[in-house]
Amino acid sequence: MTDHATNGFTPARTRAPSFEYRCYFAIIFLVTLPWAFIGWALGLAHPGGEDAGRGFIARAWHQASVITPMIFAA
Repeated sequence: MTDHATNGFTPARTRAPSFEYRCYFAIIFLVTLPWAFIGWALGLAHPGGEDAGRGFIARAWHQASVITPMIFAA
C-alpha cells in the first residue's frame, strides 16, 4: 500500500465557478423563484410534507443548483 504522506500527495483543487456558470445560475434562480414561492405557499396548507421546513428561497436555490449543472453537462 502506498503511503501518501511521504509521496507529496496533494488533493485535487476545486475551481471557483466561472462567470458563465454564475450568470446561468442567477437566471435560473430568478425564473424558479416565483414557482418555488407558489409551491411553498401550497405546502403551508399541507404541513409535514417533504420540504416542510424549507423556505421558498431555499427551494429556488436548490432547483437552480440542480438545473444549472445539467445545462453544463449537456
